[in-house]
Amino acid sequence: MRGVVVKTVVALGLSGAALLAQAATSFAGTELSSYAALGPETSVPFGWVDFCNRYRGECPEETTAPHDIDFTAAALRKIARINDWVNKTIAPVTDKDHWAAVDAWDYPTDGKGDCEDYALLKRRMLIEEGFPREALLMTVVKEKNGDGHSVLTIRTNRGEYVLDNLTDEVRPWTQTPYRFVKRQSQENPNVWVAIGAPTTAPAYVANER
Repeated sequence: MRGVVVKTVVALGLSGAALLAQAATSFAGTELSSYAALGPETSVPFGWVDFCNRYRGECPEETTAPHDIDFTAAALRKIARINDWVNKTIAPVTDKDHWAAVDAWDYPTDGKGDCEDYALLKRRMLIEEGFPREALLMTVVKEKNGDGHSVLTIRTNRGEYVLDNLTDEVRPWTQTPYRFVKRQSQENPNVWVAIGAPTTAPAYVANER
């Protein structure tokens, strides 16, 4: 294990006051979104399986009821602040350069990571802020050029929004430039479901940005 994260902010050497001082520079999630059409269960990304082997407490096996976020003004501010802070604080690096691995999912406790590491940190910090795990879903998408990429889907009572390390805006999922492939189930984080029409998933997520 590369290090157990007891408290994400503490592990990064940051105080709660410093985090609260961060302000989001851009937020586009005030408009209503929609919900993605979900398909059947599908393969679980190797990166998630490996992550769970090292952080067993982060991957509970029990099934829970779906729980959406109440998209209030206060919730918007917290989500936008965390998204902005993580994007500005973590330095992008490929898994090959970082871990000498093809695909490795981990918390960027050393201040460096690639797309799924950004998403994992945002997920962890939002859970620590009191948001339900069932509404914070790791998601695999394809870019226009076919490359794999990872984002965090936030499911709310106003639709689904995306937190992406390539933009500081919290966008409705339909306003991103991606083809959505699969994501975690709300009921069980270790079950993944297809999104929309069938598509060939990328062999691994290698986007370092």
